[in-house]
Amino acid sequence: MERIAEFQKVSFEQFAKAMKDTFGESGELERVYAEIALPRRATSGSAGYDFYSTVTVSLAPGETVMIPTGIRARIDMGWALLLFPRSGLGFRYRLQLNNTVGVIDSDYYGSDNEGHIFIKMTNDSNEGKTCVIERGAAFAQGIFMPFGITEDDDASMIRNGGFGSTSR
Repeated sequence: MERIAEFQKVSFEQFAKAMKDTFGESGELERVYAEIALPRRATSGSAGYDFYSTVTVSLAPGETVMIPTGIRARIDMGWALLLFPRSGLGFRYRLQLNNTVGVIDSDYYGSDNEGHIFIKMTNDSNEGKTCVIERGAAFAQGIFMPFGITEDDDASMIRNGGFGSTSR
């Protein structure tokens, strides 16, 4: 297998800003930041790298949460990181990413937010089940995939931003 990427933490300043913007003030951000675990595969045969929650959340059916992961990924050109919910959470709660599949491009790493990966999920349960995700629990998974381009591709724009920044 090719080694084509590296997970890193974003800076504490970037993480603290994202957490405050998302959840308001918190007195334990330094401890939460210190405990961020880099994504990893559970077994040698796993395709997905587990992402771990930085907060404890309880999602009733229909509720949504955006979780700043504190993680960024340096990815070689020609590869992308695709994000999905952990299959067990999807199966039990219909937990879904709001954009169905998250796509992290290789040039997102150098963005103005340091390439900070956010994961926004909704409990779409139609069985009335509340989903609790504990801080430190694996809740999403990322799979690295190669991609190709067309022969006449002439993309030259430089990214600076995240969600929707390449269509501006």
